[in-house]
Amino acid sequence: MSPLDSAAARLLGARIRNERQRFALSQMDLADLASLHFTNLGRIERGQANPNLDTIVRIASALELDPGVLLQGMTADMLPERTHGVTAGDLIRAREAQPAPRRTA
Repeated sequence: MSPLDSAAARLLGARIRNERQRFALSQMDLADLASLHFTNLGRIERGQANPNLDTIVRIASALELDPGVLLQGMTADMLPERTHGVTAGDLIRAREAQPAPRRTA
């Protein structure tokens, strides 16, 4: 799986497409409202592009959405090639489980 081919990218694209269609906008219309090239928007909707934060916010604003709506429920498990499954909470719990280091005077 390529870094651009992920469940997260496909879900984001589907959400953008569904919202665009809800407003009966063409890709060209939404791309214009979000200051994007329509081919880039098409790639995002197909999950073939990984938009940066600015692009996500511009698209969400054009669709009158909070950007969080487009990203809601996404997890790192939806990304390809995750090198580990450890979270900050896992690390903190592991540190707390370790005995405190002895201090020498």
